[in-house]
Amino acid sequence: MVNILVVGGAGYIGSHTCLDLASKGFTPIVYDNLSRGHAEFVQWGPLEEGSLADGARLDAVFEKYQPAAIVHFAALIEVGESTKDPLAFFDNNVAGTISLLQAAGRAGCDKLVFSSTCATYGDPVSVPMDETHRQAPLNPYGHSKLMVELMLRDLTAHRGLNAVTLRYFNAAGADPEGRIGERHEPETHAIPLAIEAALGRRADFKIFGTDYDTRDGTCIRDFIHVMDLADAHSRAVRYLIDGGKSTALNLGTGHGTTVRELLGEIGTVAGRPVNAIETGRRPGDAPALVADNSLARQTLGWQIRHDLSSIVNTAWRWHAASNA
Repeated sequence: MVNILVVGGAGYIGSHTCLDLASKGFTPIVYDNLSRGHAEFVQWGPLEEGSLADGARLDAVFEKYQPAAIVHFAALIEVGESTKDPLAFFDNNVAGTISLLQAAGRAGCDKLVFSSTCATYGDPVSVPMDETHRQAPLNPYGHSKLMVELMLRDLTAHRGLNAVTLRYFNAAGADPEGRIGERHEPETHAIPLAIEAALGRRADFKIFGTDYDTRDGTCIRDFIHVMDLADAHSRAVRYLIDGGKSTALNLGTGHGTTVRELLGEIGTVAGRPVNAIETGRRPGDAPALVADNSLARQTLGWQIRHDLSSIVNTAWRWHAASNA
């Protein structure tokens, strides 16, 4: 059993990755301050509570477990929140990562899988987007993730770090067995919000913009099942342990879904339409964000196993059961 330090492993994607790592013979060691994560999501290895800013605590955890690699999820992620308090995002996402990398350096751990985002690309120049797409973030959240990517490139070039940067598109869905799922407070993600509306737990779901140049006028997004994301992280860990070099990879399905199509799928599962209200566009929303995932498939031997129906069905079961 090889120990893997999963920083932010009590959160949504982190906990699902722990599940997947354990299924592949690794022992996930979760390091989390539980400010956004959930202790009950830590089910496949030990939980070590601590802050990224606490170098001494990180040193103790590295010494205790001697991890072969790090998977780094710990970050503030809400775009709107980042525009209200940019410094909090730079403090947590950038300064916190510097502290983690310093501790990793002291421990001699030179393998890192980093949770990044397609938000580093900004407005799409072409769709689907590949890893050579320009990086011009539109908000402090995207800037904070790009800053970390730049640090990792320099550490790769000058300090011998090997890092796989994974740029997510729209993570969604839940563990098919219902053990863990998506829980944010407050909730801002499309699928949970629409499911809550379908369940009658919120009055409606807002469609932001119906006049985009898309097939039905609403935004197109690339929704990827969280277990497919988790599988990619485990494969990235194995890739690094086997001697793989630093790279950046898109994680998306390569297929886009409009907001109206998403609501239709949720309505089918719910057995009733989602009460939706049409409103104006939000600043910064791109018409379409879809991944070119060919490099991830080639590099990691990764493939998509869950379609939109699986995403919606697993999310529906999780929310219906956990919020009853």
